[in-house]
Amino acid sequence: MLMSLLGAWALAVCSAEETAYVEAHLSECDACAEEALRLRDAVGLLQAERSLDLDPALRSHVLAECLARRPARTPVPDWAASYDAETARLDALLHDMGDDDWHAPVRLRWFEDGKPAARSTTVAGVIGHLMAVDGVVGVALGLDDPLFPAAPLAPDERTERFWGEAAGPHARDVHAPWREQNHALVRRVSFASGGSAGSDDADDADVAGLSVSYGGFALPLRDALVDRAFECWIHGSDIADAVDYPYAPPGGPHLRTMIDLAARLLPEALARRRRQGRAAPPAELVAAGAPGRSLHLEVEGVGGGDWYVPLDSPAALGSADRAVAHVAVDGVEFCRLVAGHVEPEEAAAGRGGDRGAVADMLHAAADLSRM
Repeated sequence: MLMSLLGAWALAVCSAEETAYVEAHLSECDACAEEALRLRDAVGLLQAERSLDLDPALRSHVLAECLARRPARTPVPDWAASYDAETARLDALLHDMGDDDWHAPVRLRWFEDGKPAARSTTVAGVIGHLMAVDGVVGVALGLDDPLFPAAPLAPDERTERFWGEAAGPHARDVHAPWREQNHALVRRVSFASGGSAGSDDADDADVAGLSVSYGGFALPLRDALVDRAFECWIHGSDIADAVDYPYAPPGGPHLRTMIDLAARLLPEALARRRRQGRAAPPAELVAAGAPGRSLHLEVEGVGGGDWYVPLDSPAALGSADRAVAHVAVDGVEFCRLVAGHVEPEEAAAGRGGDRGAVADMLHAAADLSRM
C-alpha cells in the first residue's frame, strides 16, 4: 500500500490523509525515505522551469498573423517598420511597470570627443528624451511640435530644456504623450508614402528622402526613422536593465537595417575624426585619384552580413579587392558599440590586416553614439 503511494506523493497528487500517512512512515523508515527522495528528484527532472513572463515578441507575432490574414488598409512603409516595432515593444514594457518604476535611476551612456560620457536620469526622463528627439522628425514632417512649437532646437538642447522644465518628467504622465507622438509619426509617413489611393512609388521616394535636421547633421527620413528605432531599442534596454525586465534585441530584418545605417555612416564619421586630428590621414593614392582602401566589416549573427567601408574618402565606394583590414563582430555587439555602450577596443571578436585602419574604424563607430 505504502509503496504504491510513494509515486503519487512525489507528484504531489496525494490527498491530505494519504500525504500525512506517507510522511509519518517516511520519518521512521530509512529505506522508504531514500526511495521517496529518488522519486522526488526524478519528478524535478520531468518538470522544466518556465517563466510566467510573456514572450516580449508575442505582440509582434500576433499582429503579424492578423495582418497576414487581413492586410492593413494603410500599410506602414518598410523603411518605417523598425520604428513602429520598437516603439510598440517599449510601449509594452512601460505598460507592465508600476508607478515606482518610473522613478528608477537610469544611466545613459555614449561617447563624446572620443571619451566615454554619461548622464543619470530616471525611466520617465528617458521617455522624455525620446519624445524630445522624435519631435525633430515630427517637425520635418509638418506635425505640431508638442514640446517647443516656437523654438525647434537641436536634439540635445531639446532634451536639456525638457528635463529643465518645472513640470519635467517625474512620473508616468510622459507615457501617453510619447506614445501619441509615435502614432502620429507612423500615421503621417504611412499616408504620405503610398497608403492612400492614387499614390505611387514616386510618392514613397519623395517622402523617404525628406531631409531631417539634427542640428550638426541631417538624415533622409528613411534613415532618420531607423535611427529613432535604434535609439528606442537601446534606451528600452537601458530601462529594462533598470527595472529588471527581459528585453530582447530587434528581429533580424530590423536589426540589419540598423547595422546597415551605421555602416553607411562610418566613412563620414572617420573623415570627421581626421578633421579633428584623431585619426590617421588617408592614403596618398587618394590624392592621385585612385579609389582608396576599404575595410571589410563582417557582422555575425542574426541581421548580419558583409560591408566594405571606404577608409580614405566618404565619397568613395568600398570594395572587397581593395580591403586592407578585416573586422568580425557580433551584430548586437556592433550595435552596442555604435550606441556607446562598449569600449572600441573590446568590441571586435576578430580583426586582421592594417591595425591602424581597424582602430580608426572602431573608434569612428563609437563616435556615432550620442545621448
